[in-house]
Amino acid sequence: MNSLWRNGRSGADICPLRSLLIYRVVHMCRCAVMVTVVALAPYSAGSVEAEPLGEGKRPFQIGERLTYEVSWLNLTAVIAVMEVARMDGRKDQAVAKLVGTAQSTPVITKFFPVDNRVESELDLDTLTPEHMTFRRREGKKKEDIEYVFHQKEGVVTAVRGGTTESLPIPAGTQDIISCLYYTRTVLPPNPGASLKMNVYHDKKNRPVEVRVEAIETIEGIWGKAETVRVLVIMPFHGLFMNRGDIRVWVTNDERKTPVRMKAKVVLGSIVADLVDGLSEIGPAKQEH
Repeated sequence: MNSLWRNGRSGADICPLRSLLIYRVVHMCRCAVMVTVVALAPYSAGSVEAEPLGEGKRPFQIGERLTYEVSWLNLTAVIAVMEVARMDGRKDQAVAKLVGTAQSTPVITKFFPVDNRVESELDLDTLTPEHMTFRRREGKKKEDIEYVFHQKEGVVTAVRGGTTESLPIPAGTQDIISCLYYTRTVLPPNPGASLKMNVYHDKKNRPVEVRVEAIETIEGIWGKAETVRVLVIMPFHGLFMNRGDIRVWVTNDERKTPVRMKAKVVLGSIVADLVDGLSEIGPAKQEH
């Protein structure tokens, strides 16, 4: 990429061009982080109401922390972390706090800092969200978004930019981070299986179809892992995306840990690779 910034251009020309490229890299990678979460979120077509799943069926546990490097053209632009934290709920309810963060790497931060944080309160019995906050910090843009999900009433209350509005949602609707944990629990690792889901994000209900393609062994810093390769068909394109299809690989074991995501963009592909958290995989212990 250095050749794109030089090639005889003056210093005055270099900085705007480099800033534009960095800006695009960060936005592509931010989109990849969001798509990674949304893409792994099938909600069974035909389901009318989320049913209790029971703690013995959950592949994740309190204290889980997964770290990803998100890159484009071999440039690591964003470090993303997803973790499950303890949270106190009602006496008759088990609740966990899901936390997702995305921070730009030092080289990107110099030109376009990113420091985003999503928190979702998850009902561990139904694996549906109750309350989500999104703290978005990208460059000079600062925005705080809040959603309150009234699952039984089929309504979400959204607070954004000082405006509050209530919008209808299908039963069992997920948010951009809870959907991942729901999927890890219910998605069968059977090639040919097809599921649909609904994720509420950015004032819209977003339908996504997910198809299990194959069982595949892939390599990463973790070594070799047998995974389930999933194709995600999205009816909308992300920023700079030239197609809506992306692929996700999750471990074919009790944990169903997402280890890689790949999405094609106008130039090359965005890749999110797990770099920390896989070594903790073992029998899925449950804890409230």
